[in-house]
Order: sequence, then C-alpha cells, then structure tokens
Amino acid sequence: MTQIVPVILSGGSGTRLWPLSRHAYPKQFIPLVGELSLFQTTLRRLAGLPGVAAPCVVGNDEQRFMVAEQLRALGVDGRILLEPIGRNTAPAIAAAALDIAVADPQALMLVLPADHLINDVQAFHAAVAAATAAARDGALVTFGVVPTRAETGYGYIEAGDVLGEGPARRVARFVEKPALDVAEAYVAGGRHWWNSGMFLFTAERYLQVLETHAPAILEAARRAHALAREDLDFLRLDAEAFAASPSDSIDYAVMEPTDDAVVVPLDAGWSDVGSWQALWEVGAKDETGNRLEGDVIALDCRDSYVHAEHRLVAVLGLSDVVVAETADAVLVSARDRVQEVKSVVGRLKGAGREESVNHRRVLRPWGAYEGISLGERFQVKRITVKPGERLSLQMHHHRAEHWIVVRGTARVTRGDEVFTLAENESTFIPLGVTHRLENPGRIELEMIEVQSGSYLGEDDIVRFEDSYGRG
Repeated sequence: MTQIVPVILSGGSGTRLWPLSRHAYPKQFIPLVGELSLFQTTLRRLAGLPGVAAPCVVGNDEQRFMVAEQLRALGVDGRILLEPIGRNTAPAIAAAALDIAVADPQALMLVLPADHLINDVQAFHAAVAAATAAARDGALVTFGVVPTRAETGYGYIEAGDVLGEGPARRVARFVEKPALDVAEAYVAGGRHWWNSGMFLFTAERYLQVLETHAPAILEAARRAHALAREDLDFLRLDAEAFAASPSDSIDYAVMEPTDDAVVVPLDAGWSDVGSWQALWEVGAKDETGNRLEGDVIALDCRDSYVHAEHRLVAVLGLSDVVVAETADAVLVSARDRVQEVKSVVGRLKGAGREESVNHRRVLRPWGAYEGISLGERFQVKRITVKPGERLSLQMHHHRAEHWIVVRGTARVTRGDEVFTLAENESTFIPLGVTHRLENPGRIELEMIEVQSGSYLGEDDIVRFEDSYGRG
C-alpha cells in the first residue's frame, strides 16, 4: 500500500482572531474548541486513516518549539521543516514534496492546514479514500466542502465531469470570493463547493506540475532543500535560496493552470475557524444564542460571543457582538464586522505595539515568561522553567536583574560561580555579568525577576551558549 504522508501547514498568524491569536502564538496552537489545539486536533484526525505515515510539518522558525512540544504532547513523531521566510503555500508544499520524495517519490501527500475544524472524522476519512485512486493515477486532488450557506468569504470550486465511478469530478474552474447573489446561486445549483485548501497528490506529480507551471518556485525550493541543515529536531531550509522563491499559493501556481485538477466533495462539518464569527457558529450556545466562556455575566444579551480569560466581564443589553478579553487587550466588535479585526492588528503593527505580536505570557522552549509590571527603568516578570531545562548562557549591556525563587529549585551560573537557590531565596545579577538559569528539579521552577536599567528590551541579550540553537 502506498503511504499517505500528511503535510501539515502550520505557519499562519490568524490575525482575525486577535487578541486571542497573535503572531507569536497563533490560533492553530490554541485550544479554541475543546482541550486540544487546532494543530493537535488535525493530527488526531489522522488516526485510523489506512496507510498513514508520520506527518511532515512545515512551519516557521519562531513557532518551531510550539510545533515540537505539541507533537510531543500527543506522542507523535514527525518531520519538521522550517521556512526561513513566508512564501505562501506553493513553495512550502514544494519543500515538503522534495523532502518526502527522497524516500518515496510515489508517496501520497495529504496537504492539510493546521487550523481547520472537522466534526465528522469518518466522513473525512471516506473523502480521502475516495480521492486516493485519482491521486495515484496522477491527478492533483482538492477537497470541495459542500456549502451549508451562501458564503462570500470563501473561494469556490465548480465541479465538472464525473471521473470514473466514484464521487471525484474534474475541476471546471476555481472561482474567487463571489458577491452574495452569486453565492446564493452557487449553493442552489449544487455544482459549486467551498475551496478547503486541502489536497492529495503524489510528491513526484506535484513537483512535475510545478516544474511546468511555476519553475522558479521549484528551483528555489530545490536549492533551499539541498542546502538545508539539520538543527536539533528540525530541518532548516536555506534562507537565501528560499527567499528567492516567488510568493504564490498552490491555487494560483499549480491548481488553476493544470488540466489534472480533480475535486472530491467533503461533507464533514468543516470550518476554517477563521474569525470570531466562525467560532461563535461552531460553539455551543445557550437558549438566547450566546456563547459565553470564562467568568462572564450576560444580562439581556442575545446572539453574542463573550470570551473572558483573566477577569470578570459583564455585558448588558447587547446583541450580535463579540467581546474578547485577554490579559493585556480587549476587543469589542459588532459580530458582522469581525473580519475587519485584521485592520486593528495592522494599526498595532504600524504603531510598533507589542500586542500585535506577543501575549503578556510569552512561550519559550524552556518554559515561559510573563510581564507583571513595567515602569520607568524597571520591569517585573514571572518566569517558569520546565524540569530539566535551562536558559541560554547570556549577559545584558543595559540591565541588572534580581531573581527570587517562588517554587522549585534553581541552579544559577553567575560569572565564575555556580550555586543553588531554594524557595524564598534570591540572588542579584549585576549588569554585564554572564549568567544562566537552570531547573535541576522534577517540578516546575517559578521565579520572580526584577529588572532595572536604562533599556529593558528583549533584544538586549548576548548569548554565549544555547541548548536550542538560538543566536
């Protein structure tokens, strides 16, 4: 049996779900629906699929440790390819195809975005099975979601002639996001399906079609893969070579120009969870149409979504709104305008605001840090270090640090000294002194760090040694 290698595309930023989803911690790694993240749910969905192999995950450098940690939490071994720069889906899939083809050019690649939700897993498996024969015969198969409403936010696929005896059909054409009246006609006609962004084809066939229709992308991907280097659990594509690739989606670069595009219908409770509106639609609601999460009091409210993470949120007399509260930001929006949240993120980026990139709690491969207080020439952080992990050996040019252990045990390197701190003990790291923090214990280390100095930015770090390959 030909192997099916899942290729999980995990490099997106999910800006329309701000402030919950941010560049450094995007929606695919957040448990938006249930206890698992969307990325983990995508992996779990593959269980029981005949012939499925270990996944190949294509992600970016900043999120690499989240990918590795969430794979580990599920007990899944996978290949992790790192894009040095975003170049859209066609180059990302090309890099995965080249990597997979080294072992088996005829392996089937099941390309899946990491941030989709599918409620009916058996229907998903059946659609993949129905697509397999066409993909083995050289077709480039995409999955068309059977529409449940006239949606103007999705692209559509027009189905053509039936292929063989199964449900697979030739793709007549791809259609851009339509106007409402056109979308309504599509739904009524039954020949147009939503473009899901999921695909099935052999590695060899994808590379052949790419060479025909987008040779510059293939050449850049080949060079980036040939010059790639192994780094811990990751394969780093060469930065200069990959950056030379045109930025293009698989739809434009491959699926639209080829004559071998095939579509298989998918009716499985699919959602791309692309906005607060989509989250409201897929979540459980009360008798007044409200979806309430966290410490929320809603009085005389209807058809609204209120998400509270860190404090009590009270709403009164509102209908069709979204309220999303995090530790450092609150969004209040009309529910029919949540697609415009990306404009808010754009404004934040333009102003250089940290809230567009990071949450107050920032994940690191060794644990996390969380800002507690920031003032003139001082900053207070809560630092947690996982058992057996350690921060880089480093120094700062502009700040000194005071460390107080709250829980667990800390091993401290300070200049030429190495010593241990227990709970309620503290130490001082002078400006310019080389230092390192480690957790030698079996429980999480929790520590309060007080920084003082003329500049407190995270870029004031000179690393001399790092277990995670950071410069």
